[in-house]
Amino acid sequence: MLFNSYYFLIYFLPIVLLIYYLARHKASVSKPESKLLWHNISLVVLIVASFVFYAYDNVYYLALLAGSILINWFIAHAMNSSKKEGSQRLLLILGILIDVGVIFYFKYYDFFIENMNALFKADFNLRHIILPLGISFFTFQQISYLVDTYRGETKDYSFIEYAAFVSFFPQLVAGPIVLHSELIPQYRDKDRWHLTADRLANGLYVLAMGMFKKVIIADKFGQVVTWGWLDTASRTGIDMLLISIFYTFQLYFDFSGYCDMAIGIAKLFSLDLPVNFNSPYKAVSINDFWKRWHMTLTRFLTNYIYIPLGGNRKGKVRTYINILLVFLISGIWHGANWTFILWGVIHGILQVINRMCKKIWDKVPKALAWLITFFIVNLLWVMFYAPSVTDGVYVWRKIFDLNNMHISEDIFTLFVMKEVNTVLAMLGPVGAFLTIHYQWYMIMYLVLSFVICLCAKNLHEEKFKPTVGKAVLSALLFIWAIISFAGVSTFLYFNF
Repeated sequence: MLFNSYYFLIYFLPIVLLIYYLARHKASVSKPESKLLWHNISLVVLIVASFVFYAYDNVYYLALLAGSILINWFIAHAMNSSKKEGSQRLLLILGILIDVGVIFYFKYYDFFIENMNALFKADFNLRHIILPLGISFFTFQQISYLVDTYRGETKDYSFIEYAAFVSFFPQLVAGPIVLHSELIPQYRDKDRWHLTADRLANGLYVLAMGMFKKVIIADKFGQVVTWGWLDTASRTGIDMLLISIFYTFQLYFDFSGYCDMAIGIAKLFSLDLPVNFNSPYKAVSINDFWKRWHMTLTRFLTNYIYIPLGGNRKGKVRTYINILLVFLISGIWHGANWTFILWGVIHGILQVINRMCKKIWDKVPKALAWLITFFIVNLLWVMFYAPSVTDGVYVWRKIFDLNNMHISEDIFTLFVMKEVNTVLAMLGPVGAFLTIHYQWYMIMYLVLSFVICLCAKNLHEEKFKPTVGKAVLSALLFIWAIISFAGVSTFLYFNF
């Protein structure tokens, strides 16, 4: 089920909120001996709603999610019950192997077989496995839980709390990657059992902003990006440079928009999810970029892979190897394609270079450091999108081919918006001029995107206060996004 759909916004979300808060209210007013029962019932409401949300497009996904939750819970419970460190370590290894094995089968099996066939000239059959939504996200979440269980941090959780933590639908299929310590204590916090006016206003405001990012900005860029990659041979170098920039913004506003919507919806349940973005396109180095982009993934890779490998505690050479391994894993995590592996490895190499040359890089003027960083990130997103390494390299070569600087007219026309044209028609000669000279649409989108990414405050940086202006803005963005649902698309990170 998509957040940006009529069914979700009109039926699913209001019904779930109503039933959830009815159960929470009963927990608040019940006698002490009944509070736990109603607390658990409210969490069961979330679990059932999350299962319905997950199974909406493919009911077979549900068996995988439920099975994964049950297996990981039993392994974690066995670890908590065992008093022998050796047994706990074996259970941890077993749990991680099962989780990684599940990801490998559903996400990488065909990729592995294809490469084995190519390498050994074999003819093993492909299974053409459909990738379950969010498998990388909820599996990483459970791996973190197993590790924290081994560390003795999860002893007092119930199965219902665990299932609600893993399956919570706002973050289930595309993050953020949440830790048990961030969500389960909030379930228990009685101050969050009632929806206050401030939380309602804040949730709707963040949800509206996320919808605007996704539906109005990301999806429009996505239309042009799809057009550009359909026939790269007939595109000019400047076309593909622009397409690469458009994809840079599409990816950001799509994923950031999803996370904002997830955070906004969670706030409607009086719950706070972790921030996943901190103005990543303001970064002045590759190292800075990864502190700002997909922050919960970076946190997971740091805390559960980089540090256990030794981090930076075993000398420079080992530190650099650990960094390369982490970014190799990051590339593999993003998809079963050599493009993602190459993208991850290059980012890892750049991280190492960044560390080795930090003193020199720190002397580069900030504006130039930002420009170089943005350009590199933008070029690497080309490989992230490309169907194959060959296609990615071809587009890179085309971008640096300065022989043809003509911009195709189709790029301009694809940015035209009917609803904006309707408003412009009311503005007389000025509106008529802008309607005819539609190149300004592309310029408007680029300027708006740069302003939001470089100048606007992040939502988590604002100390939210309900105002009439924010209420009007939220309503306008909701209406604009909803009337644009006809051309809606799925979220890009559903693929990962």
